[in-house]
Amino acid sequence: MEKNEEISFDDFDELVNPKPEENDFDRILEVALTRRGLLKSVVAVGSLAALGSAATLTPSEAIAATNRFAFDAIDANTLDDITVPAGYSAQVVTRWGDPLWSDSIEFNHATRGSAESQARTFGDNIDGMEVFAHGDKTLMVVNNEYTNRTTIWGNRAEGKFETDDDILKGKMAHGLTVVEIAQSDDGEWGVVVDSPYNRRVTPDTAMEMTGPAAGHDLLKTEADPEGKTPLGTYNNCGNGSTPWGTYLACEENFNGYFSAADEAHEVSPELQRYGVSASDWGYGWAKIDDRFEVSKSPNEPNRHGYVVEIDPRLPDSAPKKRSALGRFKHENAELVVNNDGRVVVYMGDDERGEFLYRYVSNGVFAPGGETDSLLEDGKLYAAKFADTGEGEWLELNPETSGMASMAEVCIHARIAASTVGATTMDRPEWVTANPNAPEVYCALTNNKNRGIKPNAGGDETPAGGPNPREENLYGQVVRWRPNGGDHTSNEFSWDLYVMAGNPKIHSDANAGSENISEANMFNSPDGLKFDSNGVLWIQTDGNYTNAEAFEGHGNNQMLAGDPVTGEIRRFLVGPNECEVTGLTWSPDKRTMFVGIQHPGEKGNSHWPEGGDAVPRSAVLAIKRDDGGLVG
Repeated sequence: MEKNEEISFDDFDELVNPKPEENDFDRILEVALTRRGLLKSVVAVGSLAALGSAATLTPSEAIAATNRFAFDAIDANTLDDITVPAGYSAQVVTRWGDPLWSDSIEFNHATRGSAESQARTFGDNIDGMEVFAHGDKTLMVVNNEYTNRTTIWGNRAEGKFETDDDILKGKMAHGLTVVEIAQSDDGEWGVVVDSPYNRRVTPDTAMEMTGPAAGHDLLKTEADPEGKTPLGTYNNCGNGSTPWGTYLACEENFNGYFSAADEAHEVSPELQRYGVSASDWGYGWAKIDDRFEVSKSPNEPNRHGYVVEIDPRLPDSAPKKRSALGRFKHENAELVVNNDGRVVVYMGDDERGEFLYRYVSNGVFAPGGETDSLLEDGKLYAAKFADTGEGEWLELNPETSGMASMAEVCIHARIAASTVGATTMDRPEWVTANPNAPEVYCALTNNKNRGIKPNAGGDETPAGGPNPREENLYGQVVRWRPNGGDHTSNEFSWDLYVMAGNPKIHSDANAGSENISEANMFNSPDGLKFDSNGVLWIQTDGNYTNAEAFEGHGNNQMLAGDPVTGEIRRFLVGPNECEVTGLTWSPDKRTMFVGIQHPGEKGNSHWPEGGDAVPRSAVLAIKRDDGGLVG
C-alpha cells in the first residue's frame, strides 16, 4: 500500500501496528447471550427492560407526555446536496479556504492555494464547534481536524505533495479556526472579515502544558528542555465547552503525523500503544519539521493527545493543554457541573477496543471565581461495565496503575486503563449529558474487531455488555445514570438507548433495536449532542455505499432522538461521501449550526458550489422558515 492511499485512521493504525488474531467464539457467545440474556433484551429496545420502566422515570421522562419533534422525518437519499425537512432551510456560513481578513487570498480551485494563503483562511475538514456570546458579538470556534490529501494536493499529477510548500499547506489546513459571525440584513450568517477575534490556531501555535504532566521528562525535547511549552494542536475531533466561556478542543489521531527516515526504526512500546511508528499517514511533516521525525524527537508524540482549552475572547492567549484529563485519542469532552460544584468531564478514546474516561475536579466551580485549577487538579477514571446493567468508575493513579507518578498515569492513560481492567468499547466517540436529567450518552460507532481481535494493548474484546454484537458494523448508543444523580459517584447503571442496524436485510441483532425501522435506519453514530429542550441529536460517520449491509442507509445524516420514548427521526442528509459532524446553536436558539466534513472524499462530490468546483467542508446555518426556535 502506498502511504498516500486514502484509508481510515483506524485501518492505518492496524496496518502499521497489526493486532494478533483471536477468535474464541464459544467464550464470546457465552458472554453475549447468557447471564441476563443481554443481547435478546437489547434487540427489544423500546421495551421496559432496555429503555427504562415507568417505575424508574427520570425527570425528563416524567415531563415528556407527547412527541417533541418540530418536523416531519425525511427519507434517506444519495443526493450531492443538503436535505432538510419541509419548513426548514440551510445556508453555508463559511467553507474551507474562505478569507478571515481582507488581505487573505480567496480560495483558488485550480491550485487549492498555498501555505501562506491557507494560514490566513478557514481551515479544512471541520468537526466539533461551539458558539459563544461575547457582549454583542457572536464568536464561533471550529475544529479543523485534518485535510484530504488527494483534494488539497489535487493540483498535483499524483495527488501527492511535490514541494515543501505543499507539505506546509497541508499542515496549515489543520488546527482550529476562531471567527466572529453575524447575520446580514436578509438574515444570512457569515464571517465578519477583519474581526479582532478572528484567529487560526495551527500545528505551529505556541501552547502551554498544564497539570501533572507539565515539566515531566517524557515531555522534554531539545526545542523545549523544560517540557512545558509544546507547539501546536491538530487532528482535533469533537469538542466541549466550559461554563466560564472557553472552548475545549480534543486531539485525536495525532499519531499518524510522525515518521522516521529509516523505516526500520522501532519506537518504544509506550508509543506503539498509541499507534506511533516509523510511517506517517502521508502528510510528510517530518520532511520539513524535525519535531515529527520520531527518531530525532522521540518525546514529541507525548506532547499531543490532550484536551486543549482556548479562550475565544482573548485572541492573543496561549491555548492550554490539560494533561490532567489524560492523553489518548480524544473524541470530545463533555463537561458537567455536579450538584456540589465539582467539574466532571466525560471523554471517549476513539479507537477500536479503547475506553471511556471521566475526570472529577478537586475544586468547585463558582461563577466569577478562579477556574484555572479546575482542569488541572483532579482525579481520572476509566469505566467498567458489567453485563448486569451496572458499572463503576475505576480510578487511575500510581497505586492502581503501578506507575511511578500521576504524570506518567496521565501521559500513558491507555496503559493505566488497561492495567485496572476497564471495559474495551466499540470506539467510544461523542459523549453528551442530558440537560434535563442526570444521565449521559455515548456513541459507540462501530468495531469490526469486536470478538475477533484484542485492542492495541492486547486487551480482550469479547462481545457482551454495552458491546453485544460480534464484528459490530452498525454501532450503538449507550446510556448511563450515575447513582443518586451524582456525577461524582463511582457507581452507575446503564442500558442501550439504540442499536443501529438494517432491518431491511437482517432479522437478527443486526436489524437493530425496536426503535430502528426502514424509515430511520442508519449506521455508525458519531456526533451526539443534546439541545436545551432535551432532544438528542445523532450525527453519523459511516458507510455511505448504500449497498449490501448498508442498503437503504444513503448518505451520512443527522437524526433527532427522544430520550424518553426512544423515537428517532431523520432530520438532515448530507452530500456525497461526507461526514455530518459538529453541532451548536446561536445564542437565541433560532439557528442551528452543523458541520459537513470531507464531502467527496473519494472524488464523487462538488458540494457546496457544484459544477466542477473542488468539494469543500463547510459550516451550515439551519433555520425554521417561520423564525421559530430550533434548539
